[in-house]
Formats: sequence, C-alpha cells, structure tokens
Amino acid sequence: MNASIVDKVIEQLQFLPQELQWRVLEFTRTLAASNPHGIAGSQLLRFAGAIPMSDIQVMRETIEQGCEQVDANEW
Repeated sequence: MNASIVDKVIEQLQFLPQELQWRVLEFTRTLAASNPHGIAGSQLLRFAGAIPMSDIQVMRETIEQGCEQVDANEW
C-alpha cells in the first residue's frame, strides 16, 4: 500500500470531528469487506462449448447487422 496515501488520510482525519472520523472508519471497513473476488479461469473451463456454434453464429450475425450501423437521426 502506498504509505503517502495513508499519511494523507490520517492528516485529513485529524481535522475532522470525532463523529466524522467514525464515519470514515466505517466507510473503510465497508470498502474492505466489499472487495470483490474473481474466479480463476480454470474454474470456468467447464463452460467451454456450452453454447452451440449455431447459436454463436446467430449472435455474431445479429451483432454485425445491428451494432455496426450508425443511425444519424437517432439523436
């Protein structure tokens, strides 16, 4: 962790009333608890091939037809 960021936060906290310091503490606890964790790619390999190639081709064609066009009157 970048110590200068921690130092800057501590410096700012010193000027806050205690009630706001508690709010900052709770906020940092919430952030730490909400840190998302990913899934290893090896765990996703079981889904490889789950979508039939014919469905993938339909999706590809639909995207090419609908997403590669500009509607000048849209805005």
